[in-house]
Amino acid sequence: MGLDPGEKTIGVAVSDDLMITAQPVETVRRTTMAGDLDALEALARRHRITEVVVGLPIHMNGTKGAMARKAEALSLRLGERLKIPVVLWDERLSTAGAERSLLEAGLSRRKRRAVVDRVAAALILQSYLDSRRRPGAPDESADTPEPGDAP
Repeated sequence: MGLDPGEKTIGVAVSDDLMITAQPVETVRRTTMAGDLDALEALARRHRITEVVVGLPIHMNGTKGAMARKAEALSLRLGERLKIPVVLWDERLSTAGAERSLLEAGLSRRKRRAVVDRVAAALILQSYLDSRRRPGAPDESADTPEPGDAP
């Protein structure tokens, strides 16, 4: 499962069973940390998630700001709650890329606003999935998940 945490919402995406492609699925409206964790846990259980990738908003100069610290806190708490691996993933420009893709697809501003977070989550997750298939990436074939399980 891929997450794009923002101030007001968390975009959510999941991969297919073979962990090849990421699909946007939902946008969670943020409430409290406990409420956010409840909503994400329900999604993780529903989709039989085995790993979570949380977008880490690093500044272009490589430094971390307040949003990065909030993403780190979310990932830590989510890992404790779900008892599965949670990976932080550099998400620089993911929202900008999602906006650009949606604009090129001809979506109105209103429609873009409604889906941009989940599309950004899909871009974050797709980047992570692609990195695992690159030459030199760790061989996880012995760790192959059961059909229906997906990050």
